[in-house]
Amino acid sequence: MSDLTKIPTSEQIKRLPKALLHDHLDGGLRPQTIIDIAAEIGYTALPTTKPEELATWFRESCDSGSLVRYLETFSHTIAVMQRREDVVRVARECVIDLARDGVVYAEVRGAPELFTEKGLTMADVVEATLEGYRLGEVEAKSEGRNIRVVSLLCGMRQNKNSQEVAELVVKYRDAGVAGFDIAGPEKGFPPSDQLSTFEYLRRENAHFTIHAGEAYGLPSIWEAIQLCGAERLGHGVHIMDDIDLTGATPKLGRLAAYIRDRRVPLELCPTSNLQTGAAKSIKDHPIGKLGKLRFRITVNTDNRLMSQTSMSNEMQQLVDAFDWNFLDLQRVTINALKSAFIPFEERLAIIEEIVKPGYLAISAE
Repeated sequence: MSDLTKIPTSEQIKRLPKALLHDHLDGGLRPQTIIDIAAEIGYTALPTTKPEELATWFRESCDSGSLVRYLETFSHTIAVMQRREDVVRVARECVIDLARDGVVYAEVRGAPELFTEKGLTMADVVEATLEGYRLGEVEAKSEGRNIRVVSLLCGMRQNKNSQEVAELVVKYRDAGVAGFDIAGPEKGFPPSDQLSTFEYLRRENAHFTIHAGEAYGLPSIWEAIQLCGAERLGHGVHIMDDIDLTGATPKLGRLAAYIRDRRVPLELCPTSNLQTGAAKSIKDHPIGKLGKLRFRITVNTDNRLMSQTSMSNEMQQLVDAFDWNFLDLQRVTINALKSAFIPFEERLAIIEEIVKPGYLAISAE
């Protein structure tokens, strides 16, 4: 048996180099950071000021199976990210936490409009976020960990600010902003509502992904790809609705076949998808079947605080549920890097570093 066909141990998974495409900045705060900032600004709405209890509260509140209830928990994290120094701190700690988990490349997204309640402009938020990422990269390097983190800017699909956010993507794309996304409640707010913004991004040769197929079905996915031109799908888990598994051989519908054949990346977030009702358990999560059908699947955290998760935890669950080996984990990592919004040469350099010493060396330890 070659090294890559072995089942990794938990310690090996922790050390593996990882790539992350779908992670929300305001969904990954350290509980202690929330408590610290809340005390400084006089925010008294937290359910508890004990870090472990707060972490548990977020997880339990998000286990309801409702995307709407899930999104409500963000009121607390958004409340403590209204000052410039707090945005910088959260972004810096995000990078450090990811690096300590073995992440070597990450695209972390956030909606600038959410952090403007106390006077910051959206441009201020973007600049503070990028400063935090750079500080975090330096600190991670001082710990002996190399990581590259870029920003994705989100428009909120229920609001009217997407065009301004898209213009910030173009303005800051040479400073660390890699692309655009729309987030927020999917039902009732189809991607086509933002069509003019996506047309603007395409004219500007800017990258974008779209949350679609998370809490709503195939029409959302179809619009994201065929009307709006998304390069990737944020979640996209409901593409399973277009796959017939009742016969001896799975039969793909037209949309599912198009997405697989065109190698459209799926930014799957297993734990988060369970919390929002897309699957009942990790064993039931479509990622196992989609991987066997050779869709371009990637593994992501979505909101590390709300899901009490990490990339290592997501990978561990998939190893436990589907007997994934080193090769499976390497495949989803390379899928993510192939699908990243940074230049080809930079993607290739990271892939070469991972393939050369990464999985093979670790699997032999």
